[in-house]
Amino acid sequence: MTVQWTVVAFFLYAEITVNLILCVPLISAQRWRLIFRWRIWSWLSPYWNKCFFTIIMVLIVLFLDALREVQKYSGPEPMQDAKVNPNVYDHVHMKLFRAQRNLYISGFSLFLWLMMRRVATLLNQVAVTMEDSAGLQSQIDNAVRAAKQQQEDKLTLKQSFLEKEKSMSAAKQQLKLEVEKLAGQLKTAEEAVRKSDADIEAMRRQAKGLAQEYDRLLREHHQLQNLQSAEDKKDR
Repeated sequence: MTVQWTVVAFFLYAEITVNLILCVPLISAQRWRLIFRWRIWSWLSPYWNKCFFTIIMVLIVLFLDALREVQKYSGPEPMQDAKVNPNVYDHVHMKLFRAQRNLYISGFSLFLWLMMRRVATLLNQVAVTMEDSAGLQSQIDNAVRAAKQQQEDKLTLKQSFLEKEKSMSAAKQQLKLEVEKLAGQLKTAEEAVRKSDADIEAMRRQAKGLAQEYDRLLREHHQLQNLQSAEDKKDR
């Protein structure tokens, strides 16, 4: 195996290891998000896209080269030469085996490289979604608590309103009773006033009658005095 394919093989093993680690369920998406926030990734982020596409291009070139080798050694001409010379037959099959091996190594390396990026992106998106869902859940909990608080406040206000209404109804009933009591007292006072007016009128009439009787008696008394004085003059 040449140096380049040895590097690609080790790269494939590294991709398998990294993908298996990314798929381990013991490490949550939030932990991977914290790992992706390390400073080293922010430092490498300007070069990441260039490195990613460069590796893709290298793997594609190696894959196409391996595919060309497979087509080269699986064609009719090498097989005809192999049938003529047994040593050539073994050499052709060895070359074909190496080409197929290189084809599989480069193909799986390209596939796992794309899959690793996709898995990392999905883990990051899952972590963001979980954070957003946690934020939404906290907002929902706050809204539920606020709704419960408003409901409790509404019940408290309703209860206080009912109590005030009861107290106002009781005060209104008491006021009504007091008004009826005052109306009765007023009626009694009016009857007493009418009775006192009648008594006063009777006393006025009685006083007037007494005054008239007094005037009559006074006139009779003057007449009697005049008569007595007249008789006294006659006797003299």
